[in-house]
Amino acid sequence: MNALNHPVVSREQWLARRHELLAREKALTRQADQLARERRALPWVRVDAPYVFDTLDGPRALGELFEGRRQLMVQHFMLGPGWEEGCPSCSFMADHHDGAAPHLAQRDLTLLVVSRAPLAEIERFRRRMGWRFRWVSSHGSSFNRDFGVSFPPEDVARGAVAYNYAVQPFPQAEAPGISVFWREDDGSVFHTYSSYGRGVEVMMGTYPLLDLLPKGRDEDTLPYTMAWVRHHDRYAAAPLPAGASCCAGHA
Repeated sequence: MNALNHPVVSREQWLARRHELLAREKALTRQADQLARERRALPWVRVDAPYVFDTLDGPRALGELFEGRRQLMVQHFMLGPGWEEGCPSCSFMADHHDGAAPHLAQRDLTLLVVSRAPLAEIERFRRRMGWRFRWVSSHGSSFNRDFGVSFPPEDVARGAVAYNYAVQPFPQAEAPGISVFWREDDGSVFHTYSSYGRGVEVMMGTYPLLDLLPKGRDEDTLPYTMAWVRHHDRYAAAPLPAGASCCAGHA
């Protein structure tokens, strides 16, 4: 008997079941590869809006954030003006960036985090969390709203927010997302892809590891899937009450 009341079999029986599962895993890998090819084949949209971001190096246009590379990936981080701290789930995503950034740069990609909070508020939280990645402010521009991660308060109040390619209720004026851009040598910038909701899990490298475990993500009995997530400097704190996180509406 074991704590999970899980079936226990001989090694030979286990291998037989493992081979069956391996065949399905390989089929899923091939499907994922095909989906990635179809994702890359999506048409692009030229970005003509004159977005300007506040950075530690001064104001910068979108095209100047590529750092000389052709590809830019943006994490839309939920940190609005006046917030005391960033969203715990967005912070969970961001905890994976510093180790990945130098490897991504070798594949012609700059990884960037963007929030609507003023730069001073961003920097205060970034220093607290000990992150090194580049994080800029879109405060005062329509960037967040144009890319579907900031919403008018009246839309939030009436439960009709345009998020993740659908009109739906959302509990906050800020939401998570990922957007990808391409820059030509002449400075032209194109939007190639955006993903929201559970699509942002691609940045959460912890989750695929949990998916390999006997307990998996162990979220089935939680009030919402990421209720267990804390800022990495807060895991000793008492659990949040149900519905207290800004991420309760993620699906």
